Amino acid sequence: MAAEPDIRERILGATFACVARWGLAKTTVEDAARQAGVSRATVYRYFPGGRDELVSAVVSWQYQKFFGRLYEEVHGATSLDEVLERGLALARRAILEHEVLQKVLETEPEMLLPKLTVESNRTVALISGFLVPYLADERLAPGVGVHEAADFLARMILSYISSPGRWDLGTPADVAALVRTELLAGVLD
Repeated sequence: MAAEPDIRERILGATFACVARWGLAKTTVEDAARQAGVSRATVYRYFPGGRDELVSAVVSWQYQKFFGRLYEEVHGATSLDEVLERGLALARRAILEHEVLQKVLETEPEMLLPKLTVESNRTVALISGFLVPYLADERLAPGVGVHEAADFLARMILSYISSPGRWDLGTPADVAALVRTELLAGVLD
C-alpha cells in the first residue's frame, strides 16, 4: 500500500500536464489516466467523483505546492515588511510562470473564475493566518485588530498579485514602496 500516494501524485501530475496542454474543458479522465500510465478504474478509485473531483484535487495540490514555496521564500524574514515584500514578489512570479493558470486564462477564463471564487475564502484564511503572528508584534492603527489587519492585507495581496496596476512586482523597489505606502499604511499606526 506504500505506493498509493505515489499513484495519486502521478495522477495529479498527469492531469496537470493534460490541462497545460489542452485546457480544462478538453481534459478528460481518460486523458489523465493515459498520461499517468494507469487505467481509468484506477483514476476513479482515487477520485470517485470523476473529473470534477480530479480537477478540484489538482487545484488543491497546486495550492499546497504554492504555499510550500511561499513559506520557504519568507521563512527567516525578520519583519512584516520583509514577509510582504518577499511574498508579493514570489506570488506574482508564480502566477506569471504557472503554465496551467496561464493556459486557462488564455483559453477559458470563464472556467477558472468559479474555481478561484470557491478557493478565495480558503486563500484569504491561509494568508491572513500566516500574517497574524507578524502583525501581533506591530503597532496597529487605532481601532484595527490583528485579525482585521490580517484579513485586509490578505485581500489586498490577492488583489495586487492578480492585477498589480501601476506597480511592477518584479522590481524590488516597487514592491517595497507598495508595501509601505499602500498595504501597511492601511493597518499600522
